[in-house]
Amino acid sequence: MSTIGQTKRTTPTQIEAMKGTRPIVSLTAYTTPIARVLDPHCDLLLVGDSLGMVLYGMETTVGVTLEMMIAHGQGVMRGAQKACVIVDLPFGSYQESKEQAFRNAARILQETGCNGVKLEGGEEMAETVAFLTNRGVPVFGHVGLMPQLINTTGGYRSLGRSEKEAEKIRQDAKAIADAGAFAIVVEGTVEPLAREITQSIAVPTIGIGASAACDGQILVSDDMLGLFNDFKPRFVKHFAELAPTISKAAEAYAEEVKARTFPGLEHTFRVKK
Repeated sequence: MSTIGQTKRTTPTQIEAMKGTRPIVSLTAYTTPIARVLDPHCDLLLVGDSLGMVLYGMETTVGVTLEMMIAHGQGVMRGAQKACVIVDLPFGSYQESKEQAFRNAARILQETGCNGVKLEGGEEMAETVAFLTNRGVPVFGHVGLMPQLINTTGGYRSLGRSEKEAEKIRQDAKAIADAGAFAIVVEGTVEPLAREITQSIAVPTIGIGASAACDGQILVSDDMLGLFNDFKPRFVKHFAELAPTISKAAEAYAEEVKARTFPGLEHTFRVKK
């Protein structure tokens, strides 16, 4: 029996069909080993451009390049077997024109083997989303707080408190859903508005700093794991506290190295007689 076309990996179409069923579980992943650990528990893994801040210490995501996204996308695809894997289009790789967006999205799909791409933007990106989806590129949308626009929006803050701001986010979500996105991240948006948007559009909403009523949730995995203690956004819950554990392990390692108790004979290679 032929297996052509068969896959056990969750597809964007299946993610879209989860609207109104059970909550969609999503996390970010940037490397092969983390993807392997998260994959059994997630419906969707996002190779987010947040890797610029999480892995490379950048202040924003603006400096992330297409080459970085492809390299990390390849790594995650080597580790994920079940989850739908989506890779972010980084800043500057899709805003110039819908043709530019298609070229770079196609490159990501071809070079990583991922299931689709994510891009930020509302009404102004609807034409691009339609252009991509009509040409076989699954698109994960992103409205509300958009980190790639942080230089023009005045920083990280919750949105939708004023009626003008709320109406803009409503229109953005509707435009991206109507353009063919299979799901939409709703970020940093006040709870009642995120709930309303979830109820008003036909595709799943994936919340981060939004509402429990969203069709799913996503967190940066390093935040979820408690690897950062310097700053904890309101919407982040540490499901583990790995930073102190890692620090203690490094301290124990350092002590044994200085005392020459590591490596022991059991950790070294000896000449066979």
